Amino acid sequence: MLPQELIRRKRDGGRLTDAEIVAMVAGLTDGSWSEGQVAAFAMAVVFRGLELSERVALTKAMRDSGTVLAWDLPGPALDKHSSGGVGDDVSLMLAPMVAACGGFVPMISGRGLGHTGGTLDKLDSIPGYRTQPDNALFARVVREVGCAIIGQTADLAPADKRFYAIRDVTGTVESLDLITASILSKKLAAGLDGLVLDVKWGAGAFMGTLAEAQALAGSLVTVANGAGLPTRALVTDMNEPLAPFAGNGLEVGHAVDFLTRRRRDPRCEAVTVALGAEMLTLAGLAPSLEEAVLRLTATLDDGRAAEIFGRMVAALGGPVDFVEKAPTYLQAAPVARDVVADEEGFVEAIDARAIGVAVIELGGGRVKASDAIDPRVGFSDLAATGARVDRTTPIGRVHASSEAATDRAAAALRAAYRFGSAAPPTRALVADRICG
Repeated sequence: MLPQELIRRKRDGGRLTDAEIVAMVAGLTDGSWSEGQVAAFAMAVVFRGLELSERVALTKAMRDSGTVLAWDLPGPALDKHSSGGVGDDVSLMLAPMVAACGGFVPMISGRGLGHTGGTLDKLDSIPGYRTQPDNALFARVVREVGCAIIGQTADLAPADKRFYAIRDVTGTVESLDLITASILSKKLAAGLDGLVLDVKWGAGAFMGTLAEAQALAGSLVTVANGAGLPTRALVTDMNEPLAPFAGNGLEVGHAVDFLTRRRRDPRCEAVTVALGAEMLTLAGLAPSLEEAVLRLTATLDDGRAAEIFGRMVAALGGPVDFVEKAPTYLQAAPVARDVVADEEGFVEAIDARAIGVAVIELGGGRVKASDAIDPRVGFSDLAATGARVDRTTPIGRVHASSEAATDRAAAALRAAYRFGSAAPPTRALVADRICG
């Protein structure tokens, strides 16, 4: 099947057969489809979309492009996936919290995509941490520690790995169909017993409106449950950074502070616990959402989650005392400067996407797939929506590699904030719950 013929048919709004989609995924996997052809196909899907049957076929073909794992654990294999946001380091805290409650979390995560941060890029900030272990080490850490956060190995959904990298740099990220196939191909290949999805909506999400996010959540839940994987989704707010940090090493430091209770950010904790409660009840590890919330919070208060996170880091090659000495292991940027508000009032709105883009421009993300990432750069101590500020109040702190980069990032941060004379209404952090 000629790639250009399949591209042309999809460009013109035609439907591809299951066999044609399998052939496309085979070409994506073995390299017989060029990067340009893959990008053209992705752009055709962005504009024309896929029917449900095509979406299911693409997801399954990408799953079957490599190894499909099978677990033999004394408890359920569970995972969570976010559709992408800014300041979203939830995975780093949630995996050890769920593990402390009896779940096993073989979390296969991705790198930054578009303006959003990637969990693997965050973990690369930890010296020695192996985000690409072999399957034997991955399985051993999951069994012995309770969780392991890694990237796709070469034999796990390899079609998605290449597709993901090409989409990231060709303006083809924002597609409900491709996001569905990308997320679920990895999760189905991971051999899970249950999956909970965090589908973001708002200024910092790929789904800008609540309706778009609900549509994506519905698509994910429908396809996943149809493929035999019990799945739920929460639709959560991403109209501002979830945590007051954006940047890889900075978010890892925040995660350690969260786990050890040195920081308690209400928005971040609420979303993390809500997702964990869905995971525990989906797997029968808690009788109700209310009980699940209590159990998860207890893992933070008594230190079990922090201890498991530290064991995971050490088991995957990181420092054995990382939790205790994180600031000594996480590199600091050469320049750090507070950015003050340029007017008085209440923070009325924050362009979270603009903050994510500013992190990329600082070197904390990729412009092209081969770019190296600077783990030191980003923003910390970001003021939240509703905060009262004046011209002496910092709205955040820039961490950059040079004074010139700091100046540009400071201007971008100020431009991302809008102020008003009164605090805006509070938005619901969890806007919808979709169970399938």
